[in-house]
Amino acid sequence: MERIYFTTPIYYVNAEPHLGHTYTTVVADTLTRYYRSLGYEAFFLTGTDEHGDKIVQAAEAGGVDPKSYVDRVSGLFRSTWDRCGIAYDYFIRTTDPHHQEFVGRILQKIYDNGDVYFGEYGGHYCYGCERFYTEKELVDGKCPDHQKAPDYISEKNYFFRMSKYQDRLIETIHSRPDFIRPDRYRAEVLAFLREPLEDLCISRPKSRLQWGIPLPFDANYVTYVWFDALLNYVSALDRRGGNSLQIFWPKANHLIAKDILKTHAIYWPTMLMAAGLPLFDHLNVHGYWVMDSGKMSKSLGNVIRPLEMKERFGMDAFRYFLLREMAFGQDAKFSEEALVTRINADLANNLGNLVSRVLAMQQKYFAGIVQSLSADWAAEDNELRDKFARAEEELKSFMAELQFHRALEALWSALDHANRYIVQTAPFTMVKDPAKLSRVGAILHHLLEVVRTLSRLLAPFMPDTANELRTLLDVNESALQAPWGQGFAAGHKIKAPKVLFPRIETDAKK
Repeated sequence: MERIYFTTPIYYVNAEPHLGHTYTTVVADTLTRYYRSLGYEAFFLTGTDEHGDKIVQAAEAGGVDPKSYVDRVSGLFRSTWDRCGIAYDYFIRTTDPHHQEFVGRILQKIYDNGDVYFGEYGGHYCYGCERFYTEKELVDGKCPDHQKAPDYISEKNYFFRMSKYQDRLIETIHSRPDFIRPDRYRAEVLAFLREPLEDLCISRPKSRLQWGIPLPFDANYVTYVWFDALLNYVSALDRRGGNSLQIFWPKANHLIAKDILKTHAIYWPTMLMAAGLPLFDHLNVHGYWVMDSGKMSKSLGNVIRPLEMKERFGMDAFRYFLLREMAFGQDAKFSEEALVTRINADLANNLGNLVSRVLAMQQKYFAGIVQSLSADWAAEDNELRDKFARAEEELKSFMAELQFHRALEALWSALDHANRYIVQTAPFTMVKDPAKLSRVGAILHHLLEVVRTLSRLLAPFMPDTANELRTLLDVNESALQAPWGQGFAAGHKIKAPKVLFPRIETDAKK
């Protein structure tokens, strides 16, 4: 059996779940469901990152201790994903005892190998990013992400000999062109690696920060939050036990936003090299969601919360918009106007209307009983079947390239063809001639095959909708997977139609 492993970043608990978290998580969920539909054994990991300066600051601002604070926000992430129907396999927390023990084990191993040393360092430290910046990385003397001048800090700490692994990392990226994808991010990392790589400070003195995992070789220091957090991808498999690490880790696919590219493309692989662990399979990097006011932020009051979107528009409609609107790797704009347009045009007018028309005609003309197909299919019947077969092949190709928007475009192109098939064959006119009733039954049978195929192909993207279609058709898993024309037994009866996606009336139409 083939296997695959998908991870989201473990989300930092200084903020509650928002659109950026949701997109990455929906992508991981979609990929997991898709590969399972192909017969893969898939493992899907998400969780929360709970140590570091920002957590202490957030806890203090809330008037609670760090543990109480992280318990609350981590619980909010988990409950949000549960209520959104995210089918993760394991939710990891960096405060989990096993993870903390695992981090200590890896640190000790790297230390024993001579890749950690004690030294003094002065540098520009951004508390928002929880890392040091070089002069070259600053923009007008400010952190490029937080637009604030970092503090200059000089202190004694432990350092990881990251520079030792620079050439090996460069060689790996050149020899594995799809190691970092899309290619623009691979090029960005290689450009960064043209400069000498500095060693990485991997500790914080307890005199400044106590909320962290203690270094196993010096109790006066805690582990740098990124050195702790990145190891979650391996510690989760270690905790799962058995041969999980051996069978899933070589197939690891990390899903991240571009703001954490450097930590995942440089820190993480060099850490793995030093620990004697194999590298992950792919680092998959997506862009930002932006609004007219720019990047979302709590201070601007433009944060999009997933549960609010689910309540107002339905989770499947929200998932569809996210996957259809963003070209993976590029930035995309979010607006409610665009979301409503997608729902009305693609889901209500196209998908929902087709399903409703087909099921309504089946009820009206044949009391819901699926009619048999003749041995001779008309040219338009074969063309309809072939259109969906091509769409499925295109979907496979696009999913392998993480082009979710193109995969959905392929399905909706086939949907458009099915709507044209209804107009072309005109069963609603043909039914008036009793001599043509068997042809009407065959046309509707082919259209029910469209709905059955959609139920199967939409399942990774819109799982609730796919289940609803399956329920309306009253088919089991075996029937769902049958070839075109073989999904309905003689005398099979489908259910009455229902509105899948009500149109959303905009203010202009009220």
